[in-house]
Amino acid sequence: MTGAVIDSPGTDRAQDTARGDHAAHVEQTLLQARALIESTVSLYRKRPAGGPEGTHTSVAVLRGTLNELLGEARHTVCVALTSADEFSATVKELLTEVPPGPHVRVLCATAVADGSLARLSAAGGSRFEVRCSEGQLRDTVVVDGARALIRAVPGVDSGAQATLVTDTAAVRALELLFAGTWSRCRRLDDHLALGPRLRSDLSRRILERLRSGQTDDVAARELNVSLRTYRRNVAEIMRELGASSRFQAGARAVELGLMQQE
Repeated sequence: MTGAVIDSPGTDRAQDTARGDHAAHVEQTLLQARALIESTVSLYRKRPAGGPEGTHTSVAVLRGTLNELLGEARHTVCVALTSADEFSATVKELLTEVPPGPHVRVLCATAVADGSLARLSAAGGSRFEVRCSEGQLRDTVVVDGARALIRAVPGVDSGAQATLVTDTAAVRALELLFAGTWSRCRRLDDHLALGPRLRSDLSRRILERLRSGQTDDVAARELNVSLRTYRRNVAEIMRELGASSRFQAGARAVELGLMQQE
């Protein structure tokens, strides 16, 4: 008879420690990548405009740069879109013209998550993926890990400027940051299937309190709603998630990307 192999408690602790070290390393790497990106954007923005790595403000000019970037794609295209504006519409239009071959991944904010991206994904088949993020994004297009276009935050960084980046380290950092965000986001189809209630800020805050194990009384006070209203919202959230318990609701929320996994 073959005996079962059982890991000792020491082995479990060692594995937990290794996983913790790996998670800490990934988090530190992403923070370093973000710092590198921000410093690179600032450096490039100080350069005189007009060169191949200049700063562009007109969407019409950006269209030409984007068209050139996407037309050169051979392996991967990573796109992050933050708002439903002319820039986003231009990017989505040009994505339909990307030649067959490269794998396209689009990460969009909830304001951009609509049927047009779903149709774009369906037309692109398996090589075209779209995910939705509740977190902060910056309009970005990265092609083949070699070149990238980063758009400034409208109203914060000198209007709606965009910078073409060809520095290898900066572009790789952008790819790393994109990949880290991508892994934590939900598929567009899953997002569109969610009811409006589940996409609301109140539902997210309630789910966070359910996960932390707060009592209904404490959670209701923190959210400034009556206990009756809080419990009614909990029941409706559980029903929309198809959950039979609060624990199951939390697990389902993480699965759908409504909350980040701890």
